[in-house]
Amino acid sequence: MNEAPRVRNTPADYGYRNAELTWSSHYLWPVLRRQVEARDWPQKRAFEIGCGNGAIANLLSRLGFRVTGIDPSESGIAVAREAYPHLHLAVGDAYDDLPGQYGSYPLVVSLEVIEHCFYPRRFARTLYDLLEPGGVAVLSTPYHGYLKNLALALAGKWDDHLGPLWDGGHIKFFSARTLRALLEEVGFQSIELIRVGRIPPLAKSLVAVVGKGSG
Repeated sequence: MNEAPRVRNTPADYGYRNAELTWSSHYLWPVLRRQVEARDWPQKRAFEIGCGNGAIANLLSRLGFRVTGIDPSESGIAVAREAYPHLHLAVGDAYDDLPGQYGSYPLVVSLEVIEHCFYPRRFARTLYDLLEPGGVAVLSTPYHGYLKNLALALAGKWDDHLGPLWDGGHIKFFSARTLRALLEEVGFQSIELIRVGRIPPLAKSLVAVVGKGSG
């Protein structure tokens, strides 16, 4: 079997200037927080793939989690380390051997990252391998479905939505069906999909809450 060529998730650094929540984090964080607070955690340890400027990792730490995370953006990690020195964040890539470097965690988070990945199966496998048996992973990606796609087409907004001139931008576009298929393929169980932002047919993002079997 031919090994996929080594690539970085994002060839462009996003140039983070501050450690504030990004626009998508404002509507994703409440969903993530509800999922976290609804569970009992014997160990409050979390890993974030694509931690950016550290804003979400910091909010998780306020809930009592010891947070480790990686991001390919050097500017994001520099900002995060200055703003949140209590977090354990480093420059890294979703295609790296993250489980080998960092171990496994009861909670793994990755918000608005998978759509930037050339190899979503490798990303999903990394997510799975980082998760402890019995653990929970929460990831999100921009939502795509028939009615939303139709609305974008009728409004003439596809160029704005796809952003083809955005260096390091979105290259994968998931529906609920394709995201579920990917997560099932790598072995995740008890998959719950939540559409967030706007009314469900026109949702901004799709949040997946998935579990890993204990045996």
